[in-house]
Amino acid sequence: MVQFVLGQKGTGKTKYLIERIHEAVKQSGGNVVVIEKGTELRYDVDHSVRLINIEDYEIHDYGSFYGFISGLFAGNYDITDIFVDTTFKICGRDYAAFADMARKVDVLAERNSANICFTVSCELSDLPEDVHKYVVDR
Repeated sequence: MVQFVLGQKGTGKTKYLIERIHEAVKQSGGNVVVIEKGTELRYDVDHSVRLINIEDYEIHDYGSFYGFISGLFAGNYDITDIFVDTTFKICGRDYAAFADMARKVDVLAERNSANICFTVSCELSDLPEDVHKYVVDR
């Protein structure tokens, strides 16, 4: 299942994401992965979490990002949760491309029985209507 934690900068998206990461670590029978641009979360998440600095992989567009997430599942069947912080800092503010990737990732998540959560700095009205279903209430 795909989920978006939506809101403008400074609204507590990352704090909420960290709480969700901690819950996932406690409940997961597999591996929890966090993808971020940089290494800001390294002291905030449990050492058992696979923390990925996306800058190490030259990912700059949503097609490549989808391929990267697909590769994570291809290399590790035990992933139960993937959390992505600062999504638009990774690939930019192309709302249509982001929505297209989210639809594809949702299929991938269902196929792998995984949860994938993105923090997204925008308003709900910025996103195509068919992906509004992914937005979580906090």
